[in-house]
Amino acid sequence: MPSAQVVRSPACNLITVLAERTVEVLGMEQRLRLVQGGQARLEKRSSERRCLNVPGQIVWKDARGTTRMASVVTRDVSEHGVSVDCLGGTPIPLFRLVYFQVDRDARNRADLPAALRKTSVLSAIFRVGPCQQATGAPTDYALRMLVEPQAQMKTLTPTHAADTNCILTA
Repeated sequence: MPSAQVVRSPACNLITVLAERTVEVLGMEQRLRLVQGGQARLEKRSSERRCLNVPGQIVWKDARGTTRMASVVTRDVSEHGVSVDCLGGTPIPLFRLVYFQVDRDARNRADLPAALRKTSVLSAIFRVGPCQQATGAPTDYALRMLVEPQAQMKTLTPTHAADTNCILTA
């Protein structure tokens, strides 16, 4: 019995060549991106994030209404958020409303944001890290503090201060 010969059309050959070239180009683009990756990213934060290790607690209610508490240590803080390492093994669900409080001894630190100097701050869990194999629960949490933004006072310029007929709009 004669062996069957596979005859490829010129279109199939063209598709194969184009596919091989596409893989080569994509690989080259990927390597270029890796080399050029040192560019500075645009910073979108409204306030500076500072590394700060301060002990604290997170208090929340679970799905059954039972009050839970976990000891934490901050990793970094900003005016509107805080990243913490949880020392307990109880998982906290994503988007759960919690009360975050810094230990009493550390509240008077000058490098703490004003919101964290209060007794407690209503916050929301907005990022949960991966689970640890030892505890089965995550240890890395990011909290968004639910605080009112500070309104900046508008000051009158000297030319408008003397003008009593001047109307100021927001």
